Amino acid sequence: MNINEPSIKLTDITVKYRIAKGKPATLQELLINFLKGKRTAYQEHRALNGISFELFKGDCMGIIGHNGAGKSTLLKVIAGVIKPLFGTVFVNGAIAPLIELGAGFDYELTGMENIYLNASILGFSKKEIDRKLNKIIDFSELGEFIYSPLMSYSSGMIARLGFSIATEVEPDILIIDEILAVGDEHFKAKCRKRIQEFSERGVIIIFVSHSMEEVKSFCNKVLWLDHGSQKMLGEPKLVIERYKQSV
Repeated sequence: MNINEPSIKLTDITVKYRIAKGKPATLQELLINFLKGKRTAYQEHRALNGISFELFKGDCMGIIGHNGAGKSTLLKVIAGVIKPLFGTVFVNGAIAPLIELGAGFDYELTGMENIYLNASILGFSKKEIDRKLNKIIDFSELGEFIYSPLMSYSSGMIARLGFSIATEVEPDILIIDEILAVGDEHFKAKCRKRIQEFSERGVIIIFVSHSMEEVKSFCNKVLWLDHGSQKMLGEPKLVIERYKQSV
């Protein structure tokens, strides 16, 4: 691949959902309406509307916007979890998605077992996981908890494990959705340092954060989403200033 070609290119991405009109009915009401031949009325909701951008090796793009702006939906489109209704998605490289806390984990299994489960989902063989196992455990700082089931973990501990696995498998593209919002400051600092190291090695990083300082410190690009539409894409300081003026 030519170094001047984008590793990620999205063109006119549109994602639609159907949402029920009015107050959600109880199960009993739904059953009665069904027997009477009444059907639930739905309305179309555009979660994303015509999103386009390109990212190259070493780019770090922050995605900002109010709750419901379409940030997490966009991350899922890039990760291949959601297929857009319209538009094209081009992604060249191995993706490590930290999109939902605990996604890809089995809460009845131990932390150790979940390392093998999660890393295998990311495409790594048992031999490769064996080689990286100690580094993953050491970075997570979970100690003896690595032998305990995830159901006994706090959200911060789950975030530690997820981040440790995703970043130790050395992705080409790292997608992060608010995962740095949980956990203690010591571990957050470790995560920030690793993200910086990845960026310096040419890994593309895309992350959602409500912390504008975090976005400014990491990113060379910022995408502002508003009600599913691309409000602004550009230099972090300028985009963040415009965003702050709007809220």
